[in-house]
Amino acid sequence: MFGIIRPCRHRMSEGMAASWLAHLCGLCLALRDGHGQAARIATNYDGLIISVLVEAQTAAGADLRRTAGPCPLRGMRTAPVATGEGARLAAAVSLVLASAKMRDHVEDRDGAYGRRPVAAAARGVARRWDRAGAATGEGLGFDTAVLADAVGRQAAIEAATGPGTPLLTVTEPTETATAAAFGHTAVLAGRPANKAPLEEAGRLFGRLAHLLDAVEDLAADTRSGAWNPLTATGTDLAEARRLCDDALHGVRLALRDTDIAGSVAGRLAHVLLVHELGRSVDRAFGVGTCSHGPQAPAGAPGADGTALPGIPVADGTLAAGIAAAGAPVADPSVRGSGNPFGGNPYAPGAPGQSPYAPGGPGFPGGFPPPEPPRRRRGLLAGCLVYTGLCCTCQLCCAEHEDPWRGQRREPWCSSCDDCGDCCDCCSCCDGCDGCDCCDCGCDC
Repeated sequence: MFGIIRPCRHRMSEGMAASWLAHLCGLCLALRDGHGQAARIATNYDGLIISVLVEAQTAAGADLRRTAGPCPLRGMRTAPVATGEGARLAAAVSLVLASAKMRDHVEDRDGAYGRRPVAAAARGVARRWDRAGAATGEGLGFDTAVLADAVGRQAAIEAATGPGTPLLTVTEPTETATAAAFGHTAVLAGRPANKAPLEEAGRLFGRLAHLLDAVEDLAADTRSGAWNPLTATGTDLAEARRLCDDALHGVRLALRDTDIAGSVAGRLAHVLLVHELGRSVDRAFGVGTCSHGPQAPAGAPGADGTALPGIPVADGTLAAGIAAAGAPVADPSVRGSGNPFGGNPYAPGAPGQSPYAPGGPGFPGGFPPPEPPRRRRGLLAGCLVYTGLCCTCQLCCAEHEDPWRGQRREPWCSSCDDCGDCCDCCSCCDGCDGCDCCDCGCDC
């Protein structure tokens, strides 16, 4: 799985999270049904946005769900999954872009791709995926040649890039490809008026995807000497952040020009392309907190007894802070970052919360005392339960009970990124037509 939008399930209401998972599983199963089991590795978090946009523009009452059988990645549970043209278009786009990514790894001789047998096999897989994606796209009226052309131009543009080259020249092929994919969702849904604004949103989304990938890979590329657009063009992090913020604002404006319905899929599209996309930018630049784990405030003593410097980022840049501190630290301009409980105002001992607030049985923060510990399993019984959880993938992909202690545990692969914010805005947007509970500058 790959992608820049990785929402934390703690920020999403139950219905919103179920809808997001339905589109993710729908993309995975569309790849399997149309192109075989191996194609499922092309499943990605960003590709499902295509499926979400198609459903968000589809008239209410359309049957766009089916019940899928048990899957290890869902803890061997059945679930409703997205189906129809949106999932198929997402599959076609994902296949073509995954094949391009694979060829890029072969050309750069990354890791195992540097070995000739692996490189030859990868080229064969990429060719098959290109043909399969083109066939699926043709059945949906979408010409994947625009994606292949963009990928082909990318290598030539990178080869001609040098200091002083505008960074947006490098991101143009990605912008063109994503604009075509976003715009075709309006064609499939029969909403031609949405085509132009969605193309604009897709163009800016592609710009963000390229820039954030460059920012996240900058340190590793610098160590290895690999090509990176920021290094090649001489662009600093301050300018990269400015371009990202401009693109975020443009996506919000473009979505306002669409007539996406206020359905669950419409609200999910808003959450992913406005709220979660903004959090992805903050995560890439090292800004943000998580309310599900304690975080020391700016200036608090570190593990070695030294003070962690607060980094002023009021201007939206992190270049000086990263150079000075060498690691991301709390941003004092973000609300709640001075709270050691990650911005949760209701955590025991948080600012404004009495250590022994009334309303509870004397436990800190007024919360009830924890449940009494359960009886532990023996070594052999715990090992048997552990084996069962491993075989069903529940350890890594679903909430589960500890095999020995019986306590509820998070899945190993869960990623709770920067989910502490001013409020649970995803849940807010899930339950109202408009809100002003957040400072995101948009209407839910």
